Amino acid sequence: DVATALRPAFMRDAEKVMHLPAYNRLAGKTQVFSFLADEDLSRRGLHVQLVSRVARDIGRALGLNCDLIEAVALGHDIGHTPFGHAGERALNEVCPYGFCHSEQSVRTVDVLEKNGQGLNLTQEARDGIRNHQTKGTPSTLEGKIVRYSDKIAYIHHDMDDAVRGGILKESDVPKEIAEVIGFTTGERLDHFIHDLVTYSYEKNEICMSPEVEGAMRKLRSFMFERVYQNKAAKRKRRRRRR
Repeated sequence: DVATALRPAFMRDAEKVMHLPAYNRLAGKTQVFSFLADEDLSRRGLHVQLVSRVARDIGRALGLNCDLIEAVALGHDIGHTPFGHAGERALNEVCPYGFCHSEQSVRTVDVLEKNGQGLNLTQEARDGIRNHQTKGTPSTLEGKIVRYSDKIAYIHHDMDDAVRGGILKESDVPKEIAEVIGFTTGERLDHFIHDLVTYSYEKNEICMSPEVEGAMRKLRSFMFERVYQNKAAKRKRRRRRR
């Protein structure tokens, strides 16, 4: 079949997601910060593009299916709220059946789009979208790459936004973390990607070296303490929730 050869199933999955109104709306959804006057701050649409870029770089180096990676990466947050997890928590409080953005992303592509017909995405793409959060376990190596890349991307963006917003300086990152994964956002992004490729090579698993994974967890803890719970960010929380 010439059509299938030119546009395999996973490639069609990615293209279906890219043409959705819900995908277009990601461009206007803010994440941790909502300083609306600052157009330099990251939006959800930019986040999913960076996840896709990082994940495809890793997948290409490991010889995996980059079309499946792109489909999962572009679709993983399609059901996310504005204001990131603050918005998600607010909806979870008022929805009688709860709200989880990964489940909403699957619901969007399965039920809400095309007047209830859904997009008929492959099982592999849907599994990767549903399980991209820390608590999830994707069934494919491609889905596991997106799961790691999501963490890498939001740490990268949130740190960059915090510096731009005057909440942090690069020099605030503890030396014990910086000495392992780098002293700038660019160095850290590069280090995460290289470590994932090197440590996962010829393994039937996607994993980081223990040293780098430990540093990434410490960096996330540092971000929670200094950024996500920062007074300037928390002041906006009540308004975002309302």
